[in-house]
Amino acid sequence: MNHSLTSASRTTHLKIVVVALMAAIVVVAVGITARVTAMDAETARIRTQGVVVKAGKPAAYSTTDSPSIR
Repeated sequence: MNHSLTSASRTTHLKIVVVALMAAIVVVAVGITARVTAMDAETARIRTQGVVVKAGKPAAYSTTDSPSIR
């Protein structure tokens, strides 16, 4: 059995590549078949009610209680 990837044989590397490829295919297949239901689509379109707050001019506030040492 190969316990180190650097000393692994060619077949071990091939097995690792095949397992990684199969896992990637499963992830892509699940992503393609995932669907958004009609209820999810409706709730995404609901507008929120409330106050809109817009940003004003930028301001910088700072204070220090200690004397500056130069």
